[in-house]
Amino acid sequence: MHALSFHAGPLALARLRSDGLRAADVAVIPAAAGGPKGLIFQALDQWLFGSWLPAAPRERALIGSSIGAWRMAAACQPDPAAAFARLGALYCGQRYNARPDQNEIDAVCRQLLADFIGDQAEAIVSHPHYRLHLLANRGRRALADPQHRRAETLGFATAALLNLAARERLAHMLERVVLSAGGAAPAWLRPGFDGFTTHFSTLDGRNLTAALLASGTLPLLMKPVRTIAGAPAGSYWDGGIIDYNLALPYARIGQAASSDLVLYPHFSQHIVPGWLDKAMPWRRAARGPQRGWLDNVLIVAPTPAFLATLPRGKLPDRKDFQFYGLDHERRETAWHSAIGEGQRLRDELAAFVDRPDLTRVQPI
Repeated sequence: MHALSFHAGPLALARLRSDGLRAADVAVIPAAAGGPKGLIFQALDQWLFGSWLPAAPRERALIGSSIGAWRMAAACQPDPAAAFARLGALYCGQRYNARPDQNEIDAVCRQLLADFIGDQAEAIVSHPHYRLHLLANRGRRALADPQHRRAETLGFATAALLNLAARERLAHMLERVVLSAGGAAPAWLRPGFDGFTTHFSTLDGRNLTAALLASGTLPLLMKPVRTIAGAPAGSYWDGGIIDYNLALPYARIGQAASSDLVLYPHFSQHIVPGWLDKAMPWRRAARGPQRGWLDNVLIVAPTPAFLATLPRGKLPDRKDFQFYGLDHERRETAWHSAIGEGQRLRDELAAFVDRPDLTRVQPI
């Protein structure tokens, strides 16, 4: 039984056939939203950023939304292996009352981020090789400055209906904000590529915590982040609403360097553009006009057989908070068990790097 599956665009597959998977070719690593799902990659992330990529130093773009943003911030710490372990322990250790309100959830998440970042903010945004890019969503119209939860609920209900009609219509209610360490967003991301207004702002030590919180702020469950220093004024929510699985124009990278690859450790072989698109398989990036964006992408994802071995037969997710209720120890045990099983993902990726088996690579 294989724990890991491989899915490649045509340019990525050609590169694997000629040279295998080389760290020197990896230019971009995306990290999807998905809450507790991100825990499954702890061991893989520790190997990726702790030993494999550092052996071939070069400038790389690390781009994430929600938990993906938090994972990429761990990658940029001086000791990434320790940072991923700390993030996993803190995330598993979240505890809430039976019916937590926004204030309680906000307080837990703020403390989690404070403990996770510690005194490493400047080190994270000034990594010598990695350029960190965080995604958040800024509200428009009814979501520009909702004064109470009823107004926010109405605003997101409108957003959901607009998105149901067409993904581009969600742009009436939300804008994408990219916060980039060093102040420069990737060149391949700057020209417009979809119907969403995109703002570019500098990520630095003074706004890192607010940006990470905004990138993971769940609508209705948490209060919007009202201020991110240096970013446009407004109300900010989870970057995964627009960019759930980061369906971005990666193929533009190849226009500058044909050998550059996008290595994407992902929860699934499918790239779902926005959180509201999850129930719409026809919106998947590989099936629509975005298909060509993935030509230089290699997705590595857990197999269904691997998922069946995890607690409850699935990745950890937010529904576990409801399933386990106040039995925090049982939930934490299940999540730590999943983290431990994730070592198999690390081992299979490392084995593939040492001896690529192209028979296992499927087209995206």
